[in-house]
Amino acid sequence: MDFKYDVIVIGAGHAGCEAAAAAANLGSKTCLITMDMNKIGQMSCNPAVGGIAKGQIVREIDALGGYMGLVTDRTAIQFRMLNRSKGPAMWSPRAQCDRQKFIWTWREILENIPNLHIWQDTVEELIVENGEVTGLVTCWGVTFRAKCVILTAGTFLNGLMHIGHKMLAGGRCAEPASYHLTESITRHGVTAGRMKTGTPVRIDARSVRFDLMETQDGENDFHSFSFISEPRRLKQLQCWTCYTNEEVHEVLRSGLADSPLFNGQIQSIGPRYCPSIETKIVTFPDKPQHQLFLEPEGETTNELYLNGFSSSLPMDIQIEALKRIPCFKDLVIYRPGYAIEYDYFDPTQLRHTLESKIIKNLFFAGQVNGTTGYEEAGGQGIIAGINAHQNCHGGEPFVLGRDEAYIGVLIDDLVTKGVDEPYRMFTSRAEYRILLRQDDADMRLTERAYRLGLAKQSRYDLLCKKRAEVERIVEFAKNYSIKADRINDALESIGTARLAHGCKLIDLLSRPQVTIENIAPHVSAFKEELDRITERKDEVIEAAEVQIKYKGYIDRERMIADKIHRLEAIRIRGKFDYANLQSLSTEARQKLIKIDPETLAQASRIPGVSPSDINVLLVLLGR
Repeated sequence: MDFKYDVIVIGAGHAGCEAAAAAANLGSKTCLITMDMNKIGQMSCNPAVGGIAKGQIVREIDALGGYMGLVTDRTAIQFRMLNRSKGPAMWSPRAQCDRQKFIWTWREILENIPNLHIWQDTVEELIVENGEVTGLVTCWGVTFRAKCVILTAGTFLNGLMHIGHKMLAGGRCAEPASYHLTESITRHGVTAGRMKTGTPVRIDARSVRFDLMETQDGENDFHSFSFISEPRRLKQLQCWTCYTNEEVHEVLRSGLADSPLFNGQIQSIGPRYCPSIETKIVTFPDKPQHQLFLEPEGETTNELYLNGFSSSLPMDIQIEALKRIPCFKDLVIYRPGYAIEYDYFDPTQLRHTLESKIIKNLFFAGQVNGTTGYEEAGGQGIIAGINAHQNCHGGEPFVLGRDEAYIGVLIDDLVTKGVDEPYRMFTSRAEYRILLRQDDADMRLTERAYRLGLAKQSRYDLLCKKRAEVERIVEFAKNYSIKADRINDALESIGTARLAHGCKLIDLLSRPQVTIENIAPHVSAFKEELDRITERKDEVIEAAEVQIKYKGYIDRERMIADKIHRLEAIRIRGKFDYANLQSLSTEARQKLIKIDPETLAQASRIPGVSPSDINVLLVLLGR
């Protein structure tokens, strides 16, 4: 062992795993350093992947050749497609996973990637020479040398856990915090801050009255996270729902004086969109109940996760409050909920490649950038891993646009707008939701990953075959004529209006009541065309149907995105001395100096930079 690498990744959470795998698969000699090899890919909070907008990110990671989707499919114990009642732009996959199998599946993958080594240790200091990272030193006194370093330390940097008045140093329950590393970075001018997150109580299933709860079943159709996954392997389990009540709220209120969130013990900001139960009862005092989701931690364990009851209240308050819910009257827990504070770094000091603007060849990904969620971390990780490899070998920067991927929206938001609370992805953050659907992530991204060398030939061949099949179905629907007298009875049975005269099949499929599935049995030529599909038939049909039904929306959004691309093509970094541009507003000058945007489009997205400021820059560029 020579301890010299192209890329070193610090931290083996969701960002670190994807970063290390991407860099190694592209050909960089890579080392993944983790404090505990038995916690690789650990799901610190809920053992679930996906959800609104998050599921789209996982599909994008998979389309790029990452592993989160594959690991999720192999370890899923319940799968659901959320938002089915809405349009396809909102459909979002979500899976409950077996926590331990998730870890071991990740480890098996990583240990068998060529060029990738794993080292168990704690990093204490970065080595920076002439403004460029060149290595690091661990607590065991080992000096590593590297061309690039990716920091994906999650919540471990100066981590501090809270349960009531009790405070305990740690990066996760029963795991030590990481010290000194933050200070070794900030001394070079990188800005750090503190954030907070939390996790709920874990419950023993043997103490729960499931007969007093509503069941929530999963789905077992063709949908999955990975575009190349086999059918789910594990037994599919139920989840359950219940509600808090006024008695629960009264007990919780009695403990607010001892809550770290309300007595000044915690100073940092937590995630607005995943609040603690005590925050809910304070923010919504008139709401008589809050829904809770009880979810299994694994295929065989009795440990259950109570989604919606994140808390840092004293342990006795948490237990007493839960016992006021009928299904938990005999409650036994494995451990209480707790809050954790940790260091993060200002993401506006990063480029879109996630490389630091201040320390060359140092990349940041995951919660250290102020985000929350496994999916957001994994999306950043794969981009950081790709770009670290590119820096090592003289390749072009790999950046995703806001119209290409939710990952592109995520990173652009971070580096352009910064964060004042833990950032969580929502569909509402994307301007081009209909272009960024979960069903076509492979269509959007796999070819780019293939050209880069990250997506394998077999994956690219699957994409080409799927694309050809979808196009064939769409073309058939465009050209096939339907006669009214032959289809009207069928249309009536489907619940849609009869035809007055003939039309093209695509016109019928544009109706909301008509689907490929319910019309094909009545159009024999169409059924024969569909029967020619030999692989992933359901997936192909769904993709074709979305393209047919939403073509107008897709085309319009594509046109808007193309207009914005004109501003994306206008490079402005290094062309202006913003401090001396008196024609800009004071706020615009300050923000432009701080962010130093790459393009005019990025400048237009900076809070505080108005359209009139953009017009000033356009005029000056014209001169």
